[in-house]
Amino acid sequence: MIYLDSSVALARLLLELRAPPASFWREHLVSSRLLEYEVWNRVLAYGLSDFHKRPVSTLLMGIDLLEMDRPVLTRALEPWPIAMRTLDALHLATIEYLRSRGGVVELASYDNRLVAAAQTLGIALANL
Repeated sequence: MIYLDSSVALARLLLELRAPPASFWREHLVSSRLLEYEVWNRVLAYGLSDFHKRPVSTLLMGIDLLEMDRPVLTRALEPWPIAMRTLDALHLATIEYLRSRGGVVELASYDNRLVAAAQTLGIALANL
């Protein structure tokens, strides 16, 4: 399964050049419910909600969103091997939760800090 970060979701929605190929979106995509809030926050901040309402909803329907339950939130509060931002800690805690349940997870992200933190934790990166 591929854990989707908001940087990749937004690249698709905003038609950036670095967006993954169409085949990527047919993979089993998962993310934290946090992704929904991050994406809508950026779309609203850019004043694009009228034009992007349907594309955002369609994109989110294709992703299994995991709730930020107590085990994930607890892990996010524990020490990490490197300093990281709050939202990154929440995303990585979700990935670690999936991995602790036997999931094979790759991270899809264009965020260099999140990628560096994931590599420190031994999380594989998806081919973008």
